[in-house]
Amino acid sequence: MSDFQKSSAGFLANHMARLFAAALAGQVQPLGLAPAQFMVLLELWAREGRTQAELTAALSVEQATMANTLARMERDGLIERRPSPEDKRARLVHLTAKARGLQQEAITAAQGVNRQALEGFSAEEAAQFLAQMRRVIANLQRTRR
Repeated sequence: MSDFQKSSAGFLANHMARLFAAALAGQVQPLGLAPAQFMVLLELWAREGRTQAELTAALSVEQATMANTLARMERDGLIERRPSPEDKRARLVHLTAKARGLQQEAITAAQGVNRQALEGFSAEEAAQFLAQMRRVIANLQRTRR
C-alpha cells in the first residue's frame, strides 16, 4: 500500500466498504439477499411505504441503481409497489411477508460482520470510530446539497 493510500480517507473508506460488502454478501446470500437489497430492507423495516425517490435519497445512491435494485427485489418477492393515495403518480414500496420474515436473521448476520470488523476495539474505541464515521458522512452529505 502506498503512502498516499495509507493516508487517504477516501481510499481507506472505499477499501473498507468493499470488504464490508463482500463479508455481508457472504452472510446474507444464503438468505437470498444481496447487500444492496439488505440496505433497502433496513430502510423499509424502519419505515415502509416510501417512494423510490425517498429510498434513493436515504441511501445516497443513483436513481437508476435504486430502480434496478427495487426491480430485483420485486422479482424476488421481497417488495411490492402500490399506488400512493395522496399522489397518483407515485408508487409506494411495501414489504412482503417474505421480507418481514427475513428481518431478524438478516440483521443478526450483519451484526456478526460488524463484530468481526470491530474485533479488538474496546467499547469506547468502537463508539468513537462509529461517531467519526457518522461525522464524515454528514460532512460529505452537506457538500452534496
